[in-house]
Amino acid sequence: MHQKNDKREKAAEEKLMQDVAEGMAESAEQQNEETCSEKEPSKPADGVTMTKAEFLQVKEHIEKLKNEREELVNLAKRTQADFDNFRKRNAAISCESLEEGTRCVIKELLPVIDNFERALQTGGEGDAWREGVRLVYKQFVNVLEKNGLAEIESEGQFDPELHEAVLQEEAEGKAEGEIVEVLQKGYKVKNRIIRHSMVKVAK
Repeated sequence: MHQKNDKREKAAEEKLMQDVAEGMAESAEQQNEETCSEKEPSKPADGVTMTKAEFLQVKEHIEKLKNEREELVNLAKRTQADFDNFRKRNAAISCESLEEGTRCVIKELLPVIDNFERALQTGGEGDAWREGVRLVYKQFVNVLEKNGLAEIESEGQFDPELHEAVLQEEAEGKAEGEIVEVLQKGYKVKNRIIRHSMVKVAK
């Protein structure tokens, strides 16, 4: 009877020791989980955490990209401006070349005008031949005028910018330096002189 009581007491003691051990293990595991939770904070679901050094590095990279973008935009603007200036200069050169070509051609034709005018000074008023020459001359001059030809005014005071004095003589009623006679007409094309007027002036 005494032996049975000893066995029951021993079994109860073992059961108690087992329960205590399990309780201690569970407590240790819970404490370990809490400690890990404190050491490793949870990361936000929609973001990425980074250190201050990493943040500054990313910010510096973004600033660098912005500066490169501004440089490229400025380069594109300068290139566009240079191209526009080149196009304007090219257009101006082309226009000037065309006008210079026109002036050269008209200058070569001035002796033809002179000869027409000499021809018109001969013959009578009713001469059919003279009338035909006059019509051709008028048509010819009209074409040249449409291309910018204009006669230089050669009346009044002598102007060295427009006239070339080839003779001087005393002239009654004329002051010194006044134009007495036009020996050869002068012309300009779009305000550019292609031939000065040859004149006689009073002295």
